[in-house]
Amino acid sequence: MMERDLTTGSIWKTMIRFSLPFLLAYFLQTLYGLADLFIIGQFNGVEATTAVSIGSQVMYMITVMIVGLAMGTTVMIGQALGAKKRENASRAIGNTIILFLCVAVALAIILTLIVRPIVNVMSTPEEAVEGTVTYLRICFMGIPLITAYNVISAIFRGMGDSKSPMYFIAVACVANIVLDYVFIGALDMGPAGAAFGTLSGQTISVVVALITILIRKMGISLSLKDLRPRWDTMSGIVRVGVPIALQDGFVQITFLAITIFANMRGLNDAAAVGVVEKIMGVLFLVPSSMLSTVSAISAQNFGAKKYDRARKTMRYAIYVAVGWGILATVVMEFSANWFVGLFSSSQDVARLGGQYLRGYVLDCIFAGVHFCFSGYFSGVSRSGLSLANNLISTLGVRLPLAYIASVMFVNTLFPMGLATSAASLVSIAICAGMFYWLQKKQKIECQS
Repeated sequence: MMERDLTTGSIWKTMIRFSLPFLLAYFLQTLYGLADLFIIGQFNGVEATTAVSIGSQVMYMITVMIVGLAMGTTVMIGQALGAKKRENASRAIGNTIILFLCVAVALAIILTLIVRPIVNVMSTPEEAVEGTVTYLRICFMGIPLITAYNVISAIFRGMGDSKSPMYFIAVACVANIVLDYVFIGALDMGPAGAAFGTLSGQTISVVVALITILIRKMGISLSLKDLRPRWDTMSGIVRVGVPIALQDGFVQITFLAITIFANMRGLNDAAAVGVVEKIMGVLFLVPSSMLSTVSAISAQNFGAKKYDRARKTMRYAIYVAVGWGILATVVMEFSANWFVGLFSSSQDVARLGGQYLRGYVLDCIFAGVHFCFSGYFSGVSRSGLSLANNLISTLGVRLPLAYIASVMFVNTLFPMGLATSAASLVSIAICAGMFYWLQKKQKIECQS
């Protein structure tokens, strides 16, 4: 596991070399959920599809919070390497192992015990309740495996290596698809089969990652003393990671709330929203990869005191994200029903999903911009700014508008999709103001 310098050379080339493996890794990880939904739809009815879609949304929320917390590790390692302080990077890795071991075990136990209340809170349609409970119970017990993969990936990315995580998830994705056909198709296990396929793939991924670490020489040495909890190191991880985890978790909670609004409208609306969330997960791959790329590159450059290079990285990433968002919007406006129809044979689900997707897809443009801002804020240890921004836009715009749309427009999901896009527009304005304030603050600090 050799570290890579992200503080020199062409910014465009550095971004492309780092982001492409990241993008492919995100795509493969998203393919997990899509494969589950696609395969369950081939062998089971709408109730099973709804169970997997609702259950996978809950698991996605938990996963993004784990990834957000692990971003603290990526940033800490990146800043340490940028400042040429390898001993700090070693301590960050050691303390990450201790911290996440405790978090993973606690989450697995607590969530498994309260799985049924969680399903009830989701207003899950009655036909899909038992399938959702089964799916989530199995996945909750496998949280330590999910955590292990994401922590290992965060460590690699902090060292400038975005290729290895891509290989790990590629192995897991292939295994998941094959095992889905075995568990769901051949063994007719329904939602339980989808859960077992996902966890089996994650297990294989973690094993491959650990073998890779053992056989490759590390650019950073790790000793037993690095596993000793240190408040300064652990607080640094938490200071960056917790706001990101809370931000991502809160955003996902709002999307779960939107799912609840849809569930209250009936089985077809619930299935439609679940399918569209999976499709949007694919479309958000580019903005998400830009967020993580900006965060990792900015962290190393911030540690090396190359502040202008960090800002340019964010600006270039915005160009990429907006260009992709425009392309995705144009395509989906003309073919939304067809894409939704790939995951459900129900014409009603395809029609409702197409409505929701046409309003939601605009968010690819707007969210791409504030994702890049969030990546920059995280990379320079200002992730609290992103948390504040998301709290304001979510509580003030996304949730109220989504609820109003669900109540007032009972025959279409299009306005509910627009609610999310409107919230991202507000986020852009807030992020721009925060960025301007931060630049003025940094300039004053440099002059003093």
